[in-house]
Amino acid sequence: MTRKAFWLSATSAFLTLFTLGAHAQDRVVNVYNWSDYIDSSIIEDFTKETGIKVTYDTFDSNELLETKLLAGGSGYDVVVPTANFLARQIQAGVFQKLDKSKLPNISNMWDIVSERTAKYDPGNEYSINYMWGTVGLGYNVKKVQEALGTDKIDSWVVFFNPEKLAKLKDCGVYVLDSPSDILPNAFKYLGIDPETTSPDDFAKAEELMLKIRPYIRKFHSSEYINALANGDICLAVGWSGDVFQARDRATEANRGVEISYSVPKEGAEMWFDQMAIPADAPHVAEAHEFLNYMMKPEVIAKSSNYVFYANGNKASQQFIDKEILEDPAIYPDEATLAKLFTIAPYDSKIQRVVTRTWTKIVTGQ
Repeated sequence: MTRKAFWLSATSAFLTLFTLGAHAQDRVVNVYNWSDYIDSSIIEDFTKETGIKVTYDTFDSNELLETKLLAGGSGYDVVVPTANFLARQIQAGVFQKLDKSKLPNISNMWDIVSERTAKYDPGNEYSINYMWGTVGLGYNVKKVQEALGTDKIDSWVVFFNPEKLAKLKDCGVYVLDSPSDILPNAFKYLGIDPETTSPDDFAKAEELMLKIRPYIRKFHSSEYINALANGDICLAVGWSGDVFQARDRATEANRGVEISYSVPKEGAEMWFDQMAIPADAPHVAEAHEFLNYMMKPEVIAKSSNYVFYANGNKASQQFIDKEILEDPAIYPDEATLAKLFTIAPYDSKIQRVVTRTWTKIVTGQ
Protein backbone atom coordinates (compact mmCIF):
# COMPACT_ATOMS: atom_id res chain seq x y z
CA MET A 1 0.00 0.00 0.00
CA THR A 2 2.89 2.30 0.79
CA ARG A 3 4.52 1.64 -2.59
CA LYS A 4 1.18 2.19 -4.34
CA ALA A 5 0.63 5.45 -2.47
CA PHE A 6 4.13 6.56 -3.41
CA TRP A 7 3.54 5.66 -7.06
CA LEU A 8 0.27 7.57 -7.15
CA SER A 9 1.90 10.55 -5.48
CA ALA A 10 4.80 10.53 -7.95
CA THR A 11 2.44 10.15 -10.90
CA SER A 12 0.34 13.06 -9.66
CA ALA A 13 3.43 15.23 -9.24
CA PHE A 14 4.62 14.34 -12.75
CA LEU A 15 1.23 15.17 -14.27
CA THR A 16 1.16 18.45 -12.38
CA LEU A 17 4.64 19.39 -13.63
CA PHE A 18 3.69 18.32 -17.17
CA THR A 19 0.54 20.42 -17.05
CA LEU A 20 2.41 23.41 -15.68
CA GLY A 21 5.08 23.00 -18.33
CA ALA A 22 2.53 22.80 -21.09
CA HIS A 23 0.77 25.82 -19.67
CA ALA A 24 4.03 27.74 -19.55
CA GLN A 25 4.64 26.90 -23.19
CA ASP A 26 1.15 28.08 -24.03
CA ARG A 27 1.71 31.57 -22.66
CA VAL A 28 0.96 33.35 -25.92
CA VAL A 29 -1.06 36.38 -26.98
CA ASN A 30 -1.98 37.01 -30.61
CA VAL A 31 -2.30 40.71 -31.43
CA TYR A 32 -3.72 42.24 -34.63
CA ASN A 33 -2.99 45.95 -34.92
CA TRP A 34 -2.54 48.67 -37.52
CA SER A 35 0.73 48.81 -39.44
CA ASP A 36 3.48 51.18 -38.23
CA TYR A 37 1.62 51.59 -34.95
CA ILE A 38 3.82 50.49 -32.06
CA ASP A 39 7.39 50.72 -30.79
CA SER A 40 8.66 47.13 -31.17
CA SER A 41 10.55 47.38 -27.88
CA ILE A 42 7.17 47.40 -26.11
CA ILE A 43 6.50 43.88 -27.36
CA GLU A 44 9.96 42.72 -26.34
CA ASP A 45 9.65 44.26 -22.87
CA PHE A 46 6.20 42.73 -22.35
CA THR A 47 7.58 39.26 -23.07
CA LYS A 48 10.55 39.82 -20.75
CA GLU A 49 8.26 40.95 -17.93
CA THR A 50 5.48 38.38 -18.29
CA GLY A 51 6.99 35.46 -20.17
CA ILE A 52 4.12 35.74 -22.65
CA LYS A 53 5.16 35.45 -26.29
CA VAL A 54 3.47 37.93 -28.63
CA THR A 55 2.46 37.03 -32.16
CA TYR A 56 1.99 40.44 -33.75
CA ASP A 57 0.23 40.84 -37.12
CA THR A 58 -0.80 44.03 -38.88
CA PHE A 59 -3.57 45.33 -41.13
CA ASP A 60 -4.21 48.66 -42.86
CA SER A 61 -7.99 48.90 -43.14
CA ASN A 62 -10.93 48.50 -40.79
CA GLU A 63 -12.77 46.61 -43.50
CA LEU A 64 -10.12 43.88 -43.57
CA LEU A 65 -10.19 43.54 -39.80
CA GLU A 66 -13.98 43.45 -39.75
CA THR A 67 -14.14 40.72 -42.39
CA LYS A 68 -11.90 38.49 -40.26
CA LEU A 69 -13.78 39.22 -37.05
CA LEU A 70 -17.23 38.57 -38.52
CA ALA A 71 -16.04 35.32 -40.10
CA GLY A 72 -15.00 34.11 -36.63
CA GLY A 73 -12.09 31.91 -35.67
CA SER A 74 -9.51 34.59 -36.39
CA GLY A 75 -7.27 33.27 -33.61
CA TYR A 76 -6.55 36.78 -32.34
CA ASP A 77 -6.68 37.74 -28.68
CA VAL A 78 -6.35 41.52 -28.97
CA VAL A 79 -7.49 43.59 -31.94
CA VAL A 80 -7.58 47.34 -32.51
CA PRO A 81 -10.62 48.51 -34.52
CA THR A 82 -11.57 52.14 -34.95
CA ALA A 83 -14.45 53.09 -32.67
CA ASN A 84 -17.24 53.46 -35.23
CA PHE A 85 -16.46 49.95 -36.52
CA LEU A 86 -16.12 48.64 -32.97
CA ALA A 87 -19.63 49.83 -32.14
CA ARG A 88 -21.40 47.72 -34.73
CA GLN A 89 -19.05 44.80 -34.07
CA ILE A 90 -20.14 44.89 -30.43
CA GLN A 91 -23.75 44.67 -31.63
CA ALA A 92 -22.80 41.68 -33.76
CA GLY A 93 -21.41 39.88 -30.70
CA VAL A 94 -17.84 39.94 -31.97
CA PHE A 95 -16.26 40.95 -28.63
CA GLN A 96 -16.37 39.85 -25.01
CA LYS A 97 -16.77 42.19 -22.07
CA LEU A 98 -13.54 43.08 -20.33
CA ASP A 99 -12.89 41.69 -16.86
CA LYS A 100 -11.92 44.98 -15.27
CA SER A 101 -10.83 43.23 -12.07
CA LYS A 102 -7.84 42.07 -14.13
CA LEU A 103 -7.14 45.59 -15.40
CA PRO A 104 -5.97 47.66 -12.41
CA ASN A 105 -4.18 50.11 -14.70
CA ILE A 106 -7.52 51.20 -16.12
CA SER A 107 -7.45 53.89 -13.42
CA ASN A 108 -4.87 55.70 -15.58
CA MET A 109 -7.33 56.37 -18.38
CA TRP A 110 -8.34 59.93 -19.34
CA ASP A 111 -11.97 60.79 -18.58
CA ILE A 112 -12.20 63.28 -21.46
CA VAL A 113 -11.39 60.52 -23.96
CA SER A 114 -13.39 57.83 -22.17
CA GLU A 115 -16.49 60.02 -22.25
CA ARG A 116 -16.18 60.31 -26.04
CA THR A 117 -15.44 56.65 -26.66
CA ALA A 118 -18.53 55.75 -24.62
CA LYS A 119 -20.51 56.98 -27.64
CA TYR A 120 -19.38 53.80 -29.38
CA ASP A 121 -18.94 51.49 -26.40
CA PRO A 122 -21.39 52.51 -23.64
CA GLY A 123 -19.67 52.26 -20.28
CA ASN A 124 -16.46 51.29 -22.09
CA GLU A 125 -17.38 47.71 -21.28
CA TYR A 126 -15.66 46.13 -24.27
CA SER A 127 -12.70 48.31 -25.12
CA ILE A 128 -9.87 50.57 -24.03
CA ASN A 129 -8.49 53.47 -26.02
CA TYR A 130 -5.14 52.88 -27.66
CA MET A 131 -4.65 56.07 -29.69
CA TRP A 132 -6.78 58.89 -31.04
CA GLY A 133 -6.31 61.67 -33.52
CA THR A 134 -7.74 63.51 -36.49
CA VAL A 135 -8.13 63.16 -40.24
CA GLY A 136 -6.44 66.05 -42.00
CA LEU A 137 -4.01 67.29 -44.62
CA GLY A 138 -0.41 66.12 -44.78
CA TYR A 139 1.69 67.93 -47.35
CA ASN A 140 5.12 68.59 -48.79
CA VAL A 141 5.76 72.25 -47.97
CA LYS A 142 8.08 72.96 -50.92
CA LYS A 143 5.97 71.20 -53.54
CA VAL A 144 2.76 72.84 -52.35
CA GLN A 145 4.52 76.23 -52.49
CA GLU A 146 5.54 75.55 -56.08
CA ALA A 147 2.08 74.37 -57.12
CA LEU A 148 -0.18 76.71 -55.17
CA GLY A 149 2.02 79.66 -54.26
CA THR A 150 1.63 79.12 -50.51
CA ASP A 151 3.63 77.11 -48.00
CA LYS A 152 0.68 76.57 -45.67
CA ILE A 153 -2.68 74.97 -46.32
CA ASP A 154 -5.39 74.82 -43.67
CA SER A 155 -8.66 74.28 -45.56
CA TRP A 156 -10.52 71.40 -47.18
CA VAL A 157 -10.81 73.65 -50.25
CA VAL A 158 -7.34 72.49 -51.32
CA PHE A 159 -8.62 68.93 -51.59
CA PHE A 160 -12.31 69.09 -52.41
CA ASN A 161 -12.13 71.94 -54.96
CA PRO A 162 -11.31 70.38 -58.36
CA GLU A 163 -9.48 73.48 -59.61
CA LYS A 164 -7.20 73.46 -56.56
CA LEU A 165 -6.54 69.73 -56.54
CA ALA A 166 -5.83 69.70 -60.29
CA LYS A 167 -2.75 71.83 -59.57
CA LEU A 168 -1.41 69.09 -57.30
CA LYS A 169 -2.07 66.18 -59.67
CA ASP A 170 1.44 66.09 -61.13
CA CYS A 171 3.22 66.12 -57.79
CA GLY A 172 0.94 63.41 -56.42
CA VAL A 173 -2.09 63.03 -54.17
CA TYR A 174 -2.83 60.00 -51.94
CA VAL A 175 -6.06 59.49 -50.01
CA LEU A 176 -7.07 57.11 -47.23
CA ASP A 177 -8.89 54.06 -48.56
CA SER A 178 -11.47 54.55 -45.83
CA PRO A 179 -14.98 55.84 -46.59
CA SER A 180 -15.76 56.35 -42.89
CA ASP A 181 -12.88 58.83 -42.71
CA ILE A 182 -13.28 60.64 -46.03
CA LEU A 183 -17.03 60.93 -46.62
CA PRO A 184 -17.87 62.65 -43.29
CA ASN A 185 -15.24 65.30 -44.08
CA ALA A 186 -16.79 65.70 -47.54
CA PHE A 187 -20.12 66.31 -45.82
CA LYS A 188 -18.49 68.91 -43.59
CA TYR A 189 -17.07 70.68 -46.64
CA LEU A 190 -20.52 70.65 -48.28
CA GLY A 191 -22.15 72.12 -45.18
CA ILE A 192 -23.98 68.86 -44.45
CA ASP A 193 -24.14 67.25 -41.00
CA PRO A 194 -21.14 64.85 -40.96
CA GLU A 195 -23.34 62.24 -39.29
CA THR A 196 -25.99 62.28 -42.01
CA THR A 197 -27.41 58.95 -43.11
CA SER A 198 -29.42 60.33 -46.03
CA PRO A 199 -28.80 58.49 -49.33
CA ASP A 200 -29.27 61.85 -51.08
CA ASP A 201 -26.40 63.30 -49.06
CA PHE A 202 -24.18 60.34 -49.94
CA ALA A 203 -25.03 60.98 -53.58
CA LYS A 204 -23.85 64.57 -53.16
CA ALA A 205 -20.59 63.40 -51.58
CA GLU A 206 -20.14 60.90 -54.40
CA GLU A 207 -20.63 63.64 -56.99
CA LEU A 208 -18.08 65.83 -55.19
CA MET A 209 -15.51 63.03 -54.97
CA LEU A 210 -15.94 61.98 -58.61
CA LYS A 211 -15.09 65.52 -59.69
CA ILE A 212 -11.71 65.31 -57.93
CA ARG A 213 -11.12 61.60 -58.63
CA PRO A 214 -9.00 62.25 -61.78
CA TYR A 215 -6.46 64.11 -59.65
CA ILE A 216 -6.01 61.38 -57.01
CA ARG A 217 -3.10 59.06 -57.71
CA LYS A 218 -3.92 56.37 -55.16
CA PHE A 219 -6.28 55.31 -52.38
CA HIS A 220 -4.32 53.53 -49.66
CA SER A 221 -4.30 53.66 -45.87
CA SER A 222 -0.59 53.27 -45.14
CA GLU A 223 1.58 53.80 -48.23
CA TYR A 224 1.24 57.58 -48.01
CA ILE A 225 3.59 57.60 -45.01
CA ASN A 226 6.66 56.64 -47.02
CA ALA A 227 5.39 58.45 -50.11
CA LEU A 228 5.32 61.72 -48.17
CA ALA A 229 8.61 61.04 -46.39
CA ASN A 230 10.40 60.26 -49.65
CA GLY A 231 9.03 63.31 -51.45
CA ASP A 232 7.09 61.12 -53.92
CA ILE A 233 3.80 62.98 -53.35
CA CYS A 234 2.82 66.46 -52.28
CA LEU A 235 -0.53 65.87 -50.54
CA ALA A 236 -2.12 63.12 -48.48
CA VAL A 237 -5.47 63.09 -46.75
CA GLY A 238 -4.51 60.91 -43.83
CA TRP A 239 -4.40 60.25 -40.13
CA SER A 240 -2.51 62.82 -38.09
CA GLY A 241 0.03 60.50 -36.50
CA ASP A 242 0.90 58.88 -39.83
CA VAL A 243 1.77 62.27 -41.25
CA PHE A 244 3.94 63.04 -38.24
CA GLN A 245 5.72 59.73 -38.76
CA ALA A 246 6.35 60.79 -42.36
CA ARG A 247 7.65 64.15 -41.14
CA ASP A 248 9.99 62.40 -38.72
CA ARG A 249 11.32 60.01 -41.36
CA ALA A 250 11.87 62.87 -43.80
CA THR A 251 13.82 64.80 -41.17
CA GLU A 252 15.99 61.78 -40.38
CA ALA A 253 16.70 61.18 -44.07
CA ASN A 254 17.91 64.80 -44.36
CA ARG A 255 17.15 65.08 -48.07
CA GLY A 256 15.39 68.43 -47.95
CA VAL A 257 11.83 67.08 -47.68
CA GLU A 258 9.73 69.11 -45.24
CA ILE A 259 6.35 67.67 -44.26
CA SER A 260 3.58 69.53 -42.42
CA TYR A 261 0.09 68.68 -41.17
CA SER A 262 -3.03 70.73 -40.62
CA VAL A 263 -6.48 70.21 -39.17
CA PRO A 264 -8.69 72.02 -41.72
CA LYS A 265 -10.26 75.16 -40.33
CA GLU A 266 -13.74 74.00 -41.35
CA GLY A 267 -13.42 71.12 -38.89
CA ALA A 268 -12.32 67.51 -39.13
CA GLU A 269 -13.17 64.04 -37.92
CA MET A 270 -11.84 62.83 -34.60
CA TRP A 271 -11.27 59.10 -34.41
CA PHE A 272 -10.42 56.56 -31.71
CA ASP A 273 -8.64 53.23 -32.10
CA GLN A 274 -9.77 50.84 -29.37
CA MET A 275 -8.18 47.69 -27.97
CA ALA A 276 -10.67 44.84 -27.57
CA ILE A 277 -10.77 41.08 -27.04
CA PRO A 278 -12.68 38.93 -29.58
CA ALA A 279 -15.40 36.70 -28.14
CA ASP A 280 -13.56 33.60 -29.37
CA ALA A 281 -10.07 34.69 -28.30
CA PRO A 282 -8.01 31.57 -27.44
CA HIS A 283 -5.88 33.26 -24.74
CA VAL A 284 -8.18 35.47 -22.70
CA ALA A 285 -6.03 35.69 -19.56
CA GLU A 286 -2.99 36.69 -21.60
CA ALA A 287 -5.07 39.23 -23.51
CA HIS A 288 -6.00 40.94 -20.25
CA GLU A 289 -2.36 40.96 -19.17
CA PHE A 290 -1.42 42.59 -22.46
CA LEU A 291 -4.12 45.26 -22.13
CA ASN A 292 -3.12 46.00 -18.55
CA TYR A 293 0.52 46.29 -19.61
CA MET A 294 -0.41 48.71 -22.40
CA MET A 295 -2.17 50.92 -19.84
CA LYS A 296 1.04 51.45 -17.90
CA PRO A 297 1.73 55.20 -18.29
CA GLU A 298 5.35 54.80 -19.36
CA VAL A 299 4.46 52.03 -21.85
CA ILE A 300 1.68 53.79 -23.75
CA ALA A 301 3.74 57.01 -23.65
CA LYS A 302 6.53 55.16 -25.46
CA SER A 303 4.00 54.20 -28.10
CA SER A 304 2.80 57.82 -28.48
CA ASN A 305 6.39 59.01 -28.74
CA TYR A 306 6.92 56.51 -31.55
CA VAL A 307 3.74 57.02 -33.59
CA PHE A 308 3.10 60.72 -32.84
CA TYR A 309 -0.51 60.12 -31.79
CA ALA A 310 -2.30 61.20 -28.66
CA ASN A 311 -3.45 58.38 -26.37
CA GLY A 312 -6.33 58.05 -23.93
CA ASN A 313 -4.15 57.57 -20.86
CA LYS A 314 -4.00 60.72 -18.74
CA ALA A 315 -1.21 59.42 -16.47
CA SER A 316 1.05 58.86 -19.49
CA GLN A 317 1.37 62.55 -20.31
CA GLN A 318 4.27 63.07 -17.90
CA PHE A 319 6.29 60.60 -20.03
CA ILE A 320 5.33 61.99 -23.45
CA ASP A 321 7.88 64.04 -25.39
CA LYS A 322 7.28 67.76 -24.93
CA GLU A 323 7.17 68.41 -28.68
CA ILE A 324 4.26 65.97 -28.97
CA LEU A 325 2.33 66.94 -25.86
CA GLU A 326 2.50 70.66 -26.69
CA ASP A 327 1.64 70.29 -30.38
CA PRO A 328 -2.04 71.31 -30.83
CA ALA A 329 -2.25 69.20 -33.98
CA ILE A 330 -1.65 66.11 -31.80
CA TYR A 331 -3.08 67.17 -28.45
CA PRO A 332 -5.57 69.80 -29.63
CA ASP A 333 -6.22 72.96 -27.69
CA GLU A 334 -9.80 73.90 -26.80
CA ALA A 335 -10.29 75.94 -29.98
CA THR A 336 -9.26 73.02 -32.18
CA LEU A 337 -11.23 70.48 -30.15
CA ALA A 338 -14.35 72.57 -30.64
CA LYS A 339 -14.08 72.06 -34.42
CA LEU A 340 -13.66 68.30 -34.26
CA PHE A 341 -16.57 65.92 -34.72
CA THR A 342 -17.18 62.22 -34.19
CA ILE A 343 -19.21 59.83 -36.30
CA ALA A 344 -21.73 57.35 -34.95
CA PRO A 345 -21.58 53.87 -36.49
CA TYR A 346 -23.66 53.15 -39.59
CA ASP A 347 -26.32 50.47 -39.50
CA SER A 348 -26.20 47.68 -42.09
CA LYS A 349 -28.53 49.48 -44.49
CA ILE A 350 -26.48 52.66 -44.58
CA GLN A 351 -23.25 50.67 -44.65
CA ARG A 352 -24.35 49.14 -47.94
CA VAL A 353 -24.89 52.66 -49.31
CA VAL A 354 -21.43 53.66 -48.04
CA THR A 355 -19.80 50.62 -49.66
CA ARG A 356 -21.49 51.20 -53.04
CA THR A 357 -20.63 54.91 -52.92
CA TRP A 358 -17.00 54.28 -52.07
CA THR A 359 -16.58 51.63 -54.76
CA LYS A 360 -17.81 54.09 -57.39
CA ILE A 361 -15.43 56.76 -56.09
CA VAL A 362 -12.33 54.56 -55.94
CA THR A 363 -12.95 53.03 -59.37
CA GLY A 364 -13.98 56.39 -60.81
CA GLN A 365 -17.11 54.86 -62.34
